[in-house]
Amino acid sequence: MKEEWYKEDLAYIHDVGFSDYALKSAPGILEILDRNKIREGLVVDLGCGSGLSARELVKANYRVFGVDISESMIDLARKRVPNAEFRVGSLFEIEIPTCNAVISIGECINYLFDPNNDSQMLINLFDRIYKSLTPGGVFIFDIVEAGQIETGTKDRGFIQEKDWVVLVEKEEDLEQNILTRRIITFRKVGEYYRRDEEIHRQQLYKGADIVKVLLQVGFQNVETMHNYGEYKLPIARAAFIARKPA
Repeated sequence: MKEEWYKEDLAYIHDVGFSDYALKSAPGILEILDRNKIREGLVVDLGCGSGLSARELVKANYRVFGVDISESMIDLARKRVPNAEFRVGSLFEIEIPTCNAVISIGECINYLFDPNNDSQMLINLFDRIYKSLTPGGVFIFDIVEAGQIETGTKDRGFIQEKDWVVLVEKEEDLEQNILTRRIITFRKVGEYYRRDEEIHRQQLYKGADIVKVLLQVGFQNVETMHNYGEYKLPIARAAFIARKPA
């Protein structure tokens, strides 16, 4: 049986309880697009989740094509933004249409949901994005780096709301550069709570290495930052703007 991620309950909890990242990033992303003279046309959203970023882009009169590996997330996105196009699929495999910009918000490229995700797949992804962009197009995205958790320790936390509880355990393996999140959810369905569990693994990258790959495939004027506009990214995250020459 094919493994699933962000199944129905976690997708719901992520959408209603963890929307800040997407919503607070959106004004800064729109400003970056405007600054690069991209004020219309198609934006591809890789790892689009429940469509929060897509909604803000559509409000600003962009067309949006969103991709996510989670069918439950795509169901939410289609309901939220009916006039955008969404597709279930891997961002490492999906055919990227010709577009003016590509975004990937929320450290999507780190996820090891694809069994063959490795450094070569990352190079291939960046190359495909470069080729899909029109001249002068931009690629805006962020990653997670090492440094969330002290070496040799585990970080545990939980959040409780009226109809759900989520417990998360995080651990970094710095020999393999892997971050593992064990996520246990309880969601109220009728009178009772339904339990589910997912384990997410992420490849940790260094910002300098990401810049090297971007330049290798042809991007220019690559900018590294730790904020989207006024929104400061959480610890151990870095964002990038990579530009295709006009």
